[in-house]
Amino acid sequence: MGPRSVAALALVSATGVAAFGWPLLADSASGLAHARDAPWLFAALLPLLLAVAVATVADAGLDAKAVAMLGVLAAAGAALRPLGAGTAGLEPMFFLMVLSGRVLGPGFGFVLGAVSMCASALLTGGVGPWLPFQMLSMGWVSMGAGLLPRPDTLRGRPELLLLAAYGAVASVLYGTAMNLQGWTYIAGLGSGVSFVPGDPLGANLSRFLAYVLATSLGWDLPRAALTVVLTLTVGGAVLKALRRATRRAAFDAPVAFAPPERPEP
Repeated sequence: MGPRSVAALALVSATGVAAFGWPLLADSASGLAHARDAPWLFAALLPLLLAVAVATVADAGLDAKAVAMLGVLAAAGAALRPLGAGTAGLEPMFFLMVLSGRVLGPGFGFVLGAVSMCASALLTGGVGPWLPFQMLSMGWVSMGAGLLPRPDTLRGRPELLLLAAYGAVASVLYGTAMNLQGWTYIAGLGSGVSFVPGDPLGANLSRFLAYVLATSLGWDLPRAALTVVLTLTVGGAVLKALRRATRRAAFDAPVAFAPPERPEP
C-alpha cells in the first residue's frame, strides 16, 4: 500500500471505530443515537469509500478494469448473501469476501466488502440504521484478508489454511462488532446484560461480554464453520479464478494509441 491508501484506510477505520464505540464513552444524559447517527455515518462513509478507491488507484496504478472487477465481485457477493438468508448465521458471502480481499489487497478489499454489503441490503430489503455499520464491518473483514502476510509467495494448502483460520476469526469478530452496534439499543431493560449509559467502561464491557456469550455465539460459530468449509473445499479454485482474471485484465498494462494506417494510393 502507498501512503495515500494507508491514510485513507486509517481515516475510514478511525471513523468506524468512533461510530461503534462512542456510546460506551457517553454520559447518561446524552441519549442513544445509533438510530439517529446512522444516516450521518452513511453519508460520511460514501465519500470515504470513494477516497479509499481513488487512493488505491493512484498508489497502485490501477485503471478502469480494476474498478470493473470490483463491481463484478461486489455483485457476486451481494447475490451470495440471500442464499444463506442469515439462517443460524450461515452467510456464504464471507468466504468470497476473504478470498477477494486476499487477491485485490486491503484498499480495494475494504471497498469491496462495504459495497457488497450495501448492494445485498438493497436486494434483500435489509436497509436500516444497521447498514452503515455492516458496511464498515464487512469492509474490515476484506481489508484484513488483504493484510495477511506473503500474498505473492504463499500458495496451495498453507495459504488455504491461513485464509480459513482468518475467515473463522473474522466471522466471529464481525458478529461481535455488530453486537456492539445493536447492544446499545437494549439499554434500560434492567437485565444483567443491558447497556447502561454513563456507567464505567469496564462495567459496560463486562456486561457486553456476557451479552455476546449468551446471544451471539450460536450465530457466529456456524458462520465461522461455513467459511472454513467453503474456503478449504472450493477456495483453491476461486483463488485461481480470481488471480487469472486479474492477470488477464492486465491492470498495469499501458495503453498506447497508434495513428491509423493510410491506404496505399
